[in-house]
Amino acid sequence: MKFNSVQLLEELKELTENHVLLVNKWKELPRENWVQRPNENSWNALECLEHLNYYGNFYLPEIEQQMKSSNFSHSEHFHSGILGNYFAKSMLPKSKGGKMKTFKEMNPIGKNLDHSVIEHFISQQEKLRELLNLAHQKNLTKIKTSISISKRIKLRLGDTLRIVIYHNERHLQQAEKTLFG
Repeated sequence: MKFNSVQLLEELKELTENHVLLVNKWKELPRENWVQRPNENSWNALECLEHLNYYGNFYLPEIEQQMKSSNFSHSEHFHSGILGNYFAKSMLPKSKGGKMKTFKEMNPIGKNLDHSVIEHFISQQEKLRELLNLAHQKNLTKIKTSISISKRIKLRLGDTLRIVIYHNERHLQQAEKTLFG
């Protein structure tokens, strides 16, 4: 799949901006809203954000390191890889169901979480915006990043950015459902 690099980055930046606005709007909700569960096996809103924080803790430094150490300059088009495109599409929120199994170390259920989870998420999104701005000068196809499940598997930078941001979108929609029923 082929994308215009600038257009893709702008779309991802817009999604990220919306994520920050949304979570900032939710910040003032009482703790009860943040910790209520749809059922005993589902995450509450704080757990949804903490799950995203776990992934951000891996991907943001990885993305930054690979961009800063790369000499590949901007290319007008980004060509998604087969595996990267598959993962990115699988992260998009589904209208029905679409549950995915979470790796144990990335599952925050039952952790004692507080509002610092929210601040950490917002801080990560601000870092992600910086990286998206830097990505305008980089080649989204040639720069490769490791993925959280295996350092040996490398995805194209554009796919990694799509995966991270679509994953955020997926779990923010999940959090919204738990916050507001």
